[in-house]
Amino acid sequence: MKSQFLIASVGSGGGKTTFMLGLLRALQKKKVKVQPFKCGPDCIDTQYHKLISNSDSINLDTRLASSNHMQYIYNTYGERADVCIVEGSTGLFDGYRKEQGSNAEIARLLHIPVILSVNAKGISYSVAPLLFGFKNFNPSVKIAGVVFTNVVSPSHFQQLKDACRDAGMVCLGYLPFDDKLRFPSRYSALTVALKTELNDIASRIAEQIEAHVDLHKLLDLCMRVFPCSYTLPYTSEAEDRKECFRGNKKLRITVACDVAFNYLFQENLDRLSDMGRITCFSPIYSKELPDCDMLYLPGGVPELFARQLHRRKDLLKQIKDYVESGGKVLAECGGVALLAQSLISREGGSVYAMSGALPVSYTMEQASLKTGYRTIIYPGGELKGYEFHYAHIVANDGFNSVRKIYGPDGLESDTPIYRYKNVIAGQVRWYFGESDPWKLW
Repeated sequence: MKSQFLIASVGSGGGKTTFMLGLLRALQKKKVKVQPFKCGPDCIDTQYHKLISNSDSINLDTRLASSNHMQYIYNTYGERADVCIVEGSTGLFDGYRKEQGSNAEIARLLHIPVILSVNAKGISYSVAPLLFGFKNFNPSVKIAGVVFTNVVSPSHFQQLKDACRDAGMVCLGYLPFDDKLRFPSRYSALTVALKTELNDIASRIAEQIEAHVDLHKLLDLCMRVFPCSYTLPYTSEAEDRKECFRGNKKLRITVACDVAFNYLFQENLDRLSDMGRITCFSPIYSKELPDCDMLYLPGGVPELFARQLHRRKDLLKQIKDYVESGGKVLAECGGVALLAQSLISREGGSVYAMSGALPVSYTMEQASLKTGYRTIIYPGGELKGYEFHYAHIVANDGFNSVRKIYGPDGLESDTPIYRYKNVIAGQVRWYFGESDPWKLW
């Protein structure tokens, strides 16, 4: 038995991340080991979780992997902790098709209750029918209690408590409105200064939780049997993972990892560690590319560090030489910038020369958001991922996409995948926690 729950809200802006970070810090102060998770493909909140909890945060997304896999990684990572907390995304019941892919589906899959975080700005007793609806809409989703955010006064909170009582919900407390509490822009790198700022924010919220939330009651209400039981038919992957790459542990895998390149799934790293020995390097600071059999260049915000990357001329040349020698490279989103001929960091900005390993330009000019789940089919199977970016990859004439990518509707997407020698590059962040990435080649 251990306390386990999912923090959800009625929609975006409900204060899930605020409550999550404060809760992680409050439990850390009590010497409670927490395993954080994140619903969906977001790789920014997972970085925040890791910063505050000192534990790798794991993405749970039923669009990217099977139900058994979600349960397997939840049980595997959760075993190490005293408490398991899953931060939701968007609204509790918001899925790609009704509830499919929603936070509610994850809660049912893991057999854990929900703590509803409700933004109380501009509402008081009228929240009662909203809470009643959420409690009774789907009885298979167990809502253990409610925490309100942006509460402006004791009388305001009393109205909210009355609403909870009349809606049949347990009120666990609140976070007061704090006009000094400002989260940094999500479009930024996790620098030392930003880490300090986020730590200060988490500590401030933790103080509010300690003063206004019944944390002991919350943890008691969410005590559940662990590990969660598997959905039938069950397919064991624990043994499969151990056997999948047996004999290949001598593989040398190099991963770009610093403040400019850190948009990746932790489960990807764990899968790669099953394949061989991982060595990390910093495209911003490293002088040499480590010897490797595979180079993984994940996404990030290279445009914020264009000048620094441009100055690593020796390293960029080594990357190009590695490509020309036939080295295996998987580049995702911002990782493609290192392989490009040039990087343009903003509209009308300077053009910074990169390695030139691929005949493309990586540019933020005319930036527009493109997002969605993607699937690629290859001889060894299929790979699922998520596309979320503003940058464009502009290919030279004659350099065309080599594989078809499909969107969530099963129709072909116009998102390109480029291949040059043993380089596979594109704007999708792939999830290979349940796949064999080596078969891409």
